[in-house]
Amino acid sequence: MPYAAPPYGQPRYAAPPKPGIIPLRPLMFGEVLDGSFQSIRRNAKAMLGGGLLAQSLSAVLAAVITGVAATSSRSIESWATTASSTDIASLGIGLMVSFTILSILSVFMSVVLQGAMVVPVARAVLNRPTGFRRMLSLVRPRLGALARLAAVLVGAAAVAILIFFALIVLLFSNVRGAAALLAFPLMMGFAVLFLWVAIKLMVAPAAVVIEELGAFAGLRRSWVLTRANWWRILGITLVVGILVAVITQVVLIPASLLPTILSGVVSPHGGSGQDATVTAVVGVLTAVLGALVGAVGYAFQTSVMALLYMDLRMRKDGLDIVLLRELESGSDPDGVPGRTSAAGSIAGSGYGTAPGAWPHGS
Repeated sequence: MPYAAPPYGQPRYAAPPKPGIIPLRPLMFGEVLDGSFQSIRRNAKAMLGGGLLAQSLSAVLAAVITGVAATSSRSIESWATTASSTDIASLGIGLMVSFTILSILSVFMSVVLQGAMVVPVARAVLNRPTGFRRMLSLVRPRLGALARLAAVLVGAAAVAILIFFALIVLLFSNVRGAAALLAFPLMMGFAVLFLWVAIKLMVAPAAVVIEELGAFAGLRRSWVLTRANWWRILGITLVVGILVAVITQVVLIPASLLPTILSGVVSPHGGSGQDATVTAVVGVLTAVLGALVGAVGYAFQTSVMALLYMDLRMRKDGLDIVLLRELESGSDPDGVPGRTSAAGSIAGSGYGTAPGAWPHGS
């Protein structure tokens, strides 16, 4: 039975177009997840390549530590029995400094790659495939701004951590007995504040790349875009993080049991030398597998962040109207969708408020 005609003067409803991985309208939670999976599937080289780069430092570090610890456990034990307290303290400080430097480099690279991996997701919205080299060529002009953004974020986090530890030291040095009772609420308050700021600044890498903003302008833009959407973004981020963590553990837990299984099957009477070799080999393979699984998880989480950015701009700036015009005109097919439109250039805010907005105009 055909649908009845619409009331007089009212346009017939038409579903929003979906040229790529998402429909051109504000997104629901399921559409964000589906679009993230599709962006990885359609641009596997760019997304997984970026994810592997992001996981490279931690993977190399884990493989080296596992191999060295497995093959040098006896020599380390003999050294520890004869080493002085000064030697052990120097080793501990060296390990802490190395870990801190590698952590800073990993966070720095992660922020830069998050901005770079927004490009294939944005292009996939209009069904434009993007390879790894194409992604690098499009993001190359923004690498300087991304590096400055990463430096600002790392520096701010380091300052915040130093202030927190300084407060803890002052607390224990002055209050003493009641310091333990006050330290826990202080720690929880710091964690809540850190989470709140992290969510507010989450889409800054995407804003720096798509809207061609500077580091501080990108932070301000992220702060404005996430206004009145903090709880929604937090919920989606938590669900995605839990989902990725569960899948990662399901894959890695069987791999962690391999040393015990292989030691009993391959060399049941091989002695400690063969056990150490098997442990080292399996440890390196587990680190490589962890890097691959982590790359997929990182690519998925980055895709979610990119689609949340596109969704926020659709809700606040009418980006869906801009993307529809780009789709209809076929303009800039080799560029980044949404880059040519300045923030807030669409009159009005929210979906359906701009003059000539779809479906009432072209």
